[in-house]
Amino acid sequence: MAQRKKKQPLVKIEGTYYFRIPIKTHVLTKEDDMLEVIAQYVSPAVRTGDLLFVSEKALAITQGRAILLKEIKPRFLAKVLSKYVKKVSYGIGLGMPETMEIAFREVGTLRILFAAFVAVIGKLLGRSGDFYRIAGRRVAMIDGPTPYTIPPYNQYVVPAPLHPEGVAREVEEQLGISCAIVDINDLGREVIALSPKSPLSVETIAAVLRDNPLGQGSQQTPMGLIRSMSREEAQEMLEVASAQEG
Repeated sequence: MAQRKKKQPLVKIEGTYYFRIPIKTHVLTKEDDMLEVIAQYVSPAVRTGDLLFVSEKALAITQGRAILLKEIKPRFLAKVLSKYVKKVSYGIGLGMPETMEIAFREVGTLRILFAAFVAVIGKLLGRSGDFYRIAGRRVAMIDGPTPYTIPPYNQYVVPAPLHPEGVAREVEEQLGISCAIVDINDLGREVIALSPKSPLSVETIAAVLRDNPLGQGSQQTPMGLIRSMSREEAQEMLEVASAQEG
């Protein structure tokens, strides 16, 4: 596998500098409580004005949503439809019977069949993306196993998390840390939930995370901090980093 390019921690968006700090944790499981994980790993590093962003997949795992691949029995329709899913470079998506089966379970047979019908019409008209527009975000967020997924989740399918808005609000209320739940990969990014007192807008968060700073595979960094910086602070950081590389 080709080595993935190292992401730069500092980005500039509309004249403001932002420092992205990946937070490494143990491998999360359904036995973990997300608030306890954040209190353990994030609270010691957070500063006033920081924003915490948490992977939707990590949240779903702690909610017990991960499903072992071998325990999923795809229906006939899932086997058929999965053959027609466009393959992407960063993951499996719904291109395997097991992930398509979870899509059926998440939103129902009629919605998936209607989405597939509209997608066929859309392709004939030269459009793309109709399937997910109809099926919805819960289907788009289904994560299948890939070769670079950290074990044991290279043998699991992970659907979308439950109640992400409530979790983001709870983190802010109980831990005093503004929180965004995000769906970020190498092809796109979306903020799916944001706590009420966030110092950053949804649009700014998406722009800051545009290059997927947490990585896509085995980095074991399911969350991170966004820290606004002055020009002087950013320049000092760049000078220190340059000196260390030299």
